[in-house]
Amino acid sequence: MDTRSLAVDVRAPSGLGRFGEYGGRFVPESLIAACEEVEHAFRDAWADPLFHGQLDRLLAVYAGRPTALTPAWRLSAELGITLLLKREDLAHTGSHKINNVLGQALLAKRMGKQRLIAETGAGQHGVATATAAALLGMSATVFMGERDIERQELNVFRMRMLGAEVVPVGSGSRTLKDACSEALRHWVSSVEDGYYCLGSVMGPHPYPWLVREFQRVIGDEARTQCATELRTATPDFVVACVGGGSNAAGTFAGFVDTPARLIGVEPEGGAAINSGLPGILHGFRTKVLQDEHGQISEAHSIAAGLDYPGVGPEHAYLADLGRAEYFTVSDAEVLDAVRRLAKAEGILCALESAHAVAWVLRAVEDGEIPAGSTVLLTLSGRGDKDMHTLMELS
Repeated sequence: MDTRSLAVDVRAPSGLGRFGEYGGRFVPESLIAACEEVEHAFRDAWADPLFHGQLDRLLAVYAGRPTALTPAWRLSAELGITLLLKREDLAHTGSHKINNVLGQALLAKRMGKQRLIAETGAGQHGVATATAAALLGMSATVFMGERDIERQELNVFRMRMLGAEVVPVGSGSRTLKDACSEALRHWVSSVEDGYYCLGSVMGPHPYPWLVREFQRVIGDEARTQCATELRTATPDFVVACVGGGSNAAGTFAGFVDTPARLIGVEPEGGAAINSGLPGILHGFRTKVLQDEHGQISEAHSIAAGLDYPGVGPEHAYLADLGRAEYFTVSDAEVLDAVRRLAKAEGILCALESAHAVAWVLRAVEDGEIPAGSTVLLTLSGRGDKDMHTLMELS
């Protein structure tokens, strides 16, 4: 059977919040009720046309949706393919994160919460959370690893300018994994007035599903745009970078029932799908980087937003089904991809997004993408935040 033609139904996980064997809710007793409260509120809101109307209007007049589908004309000519870029870098705050955060912030207000609690790696989710909090008159507390604070100074300044409290996390690897742990701990003591605004398709149920639904606007828009732009209507390949995997999950949601090959691209040093084993992390079961004793291994990526040892449960599920394929690229390939896209198209993308670009460049060279193919690639964010890193490595 050609697994690419499978009609996989991932509209919602099982009643236990499972995508196959992955997902679920593995949290302390003190957070069970909080997760259930979020789930019930989301189900109610997602069935309410008024909520959709509020969110759709904010996405249009505030976030700037729909984002453009940009033909990469020069790079397409160089590669012998048709490459289309879904421009989440053009959304307000500079990435796809605003889609999810506006949805969750509206949900939190509906629930009567006053504070948003968030984790961030590259800082884009933190900036989006601080932005939504300012817009809706809420406060925001953002946990961020000390190592990420050092390499993402601009986004830290942006969060504080927007009125958010940025809490440095000095434990463990001092990156996204540890920021997630501290945010969850803080939520335990703040459930009465605080809402955990999780940034990716991970965490305890209902977050992997909830975040995917708020991000599916990417894939739904892109599918409509591709139908206009492409003679075949559907691209041959749909490509996105994967850390936790929210931009990829949102993009894939628009194409999972088509023959398109769904390609997720992980960093070599954080390849949870390719190198991980089933385990529990941050309240959910997924594929996790771990040692022979089952201890969580540290991930590494030049991109702070992909520096995570696990992956969203839906991605692990799609990989097991064979409906989506996951590859890795090196830091060196990512840096080359940033430069090639910038020089060919005048677009400086985020280091996270450049993982997807790097895979396309290599796949064309290796023949994995045949000449004449059509490729949709989600540019999850812009590269302003990475200029300091790029200057150091140039």
